[in-house]
Amino acid sequence: MERPAAPPRPDITEKGAPKDGQPQSSDRRLFMQLLAFEGAGDAAPIAAWLDQSGIEGALYEDVNHPTGVAMLTFSEDPGFFVGPLRAKLRQGPFHALRLRPEFTMFGRTYSLGYEPDLEETLFRRPRRTALNPAWPWAIWYPLRRSGRFTQLPPEEQRAILSEHGTIGRAFGEANFAHDIRLACHGLDTHDNDFVVGLTGPEIHPLSAIVQTMRKTQQTALYLEKLGPFLVGKTAWKSRAV
Repeated sequence: MERPAAPPRPDITEKGAPKDGQPQSSDRRLFMQLLAFEGAGDAAPIAAWLDQSGIEGALYEDVNHPTGVAMLTFSEDPGFFVGPLRAKLRQGPFHALRLRPEFTMFGRTYSLGYEPDLEETLFRRPRRTALNPAWPWAIWYPLRRSGRFTQLPPEEQRAILSEHGTIGRAFGEANFAHDIRLACHGLDTHDNDFVVGLTGPEIHPLSAIVQTMRKTQQTALYLEKLGPFLVGKTAWKSRAV
């Protein structure tokens, strides 16, 4: 009896639109993690320690918790989070704080297949958005789509997602809100699909874009879960390079 043919090798690379007539493809991506803590009476000593730590990322003071802080870090190497970062957190001021695991978020940058510049999408834009000193306010939250969305035809999915994209571009061009989108399938403790980070100069527009998105088909009809929301203002950011 003949053996069945081997299945084709899955292609898990990120893809963009053709550039200079050549297809764009990359097996690299940026991993980003948000960790929340409580017990920080003053964020200044933590910010000072981070400034000397060599860690790349941002520290937020939690609007909804009087001793809460959250730290955003990122690396192309996922081993960074269980190696160098974990070692540093055992030594510095975070060692005395209590982790709030319900707000832990971890995901990877991804492409949709039509981006004109794949490196910009996967690396430069997320880092620039997270580290821009002119955008101190941030809202981070996870979400999970319903199974009904995944069963829709691709063209219908694209139409629904384009509604979100149009709103996002309008808020971004007005410098009201700028987004970071991460996939977290199988990486999230609570089985979420995506992590979204919103940053901007003021907090009200960040709330306004969430409110506006509530009226879209995706949010109103095809989201199974949204949040919890971590709302913060920057206490420290590493320098963008």
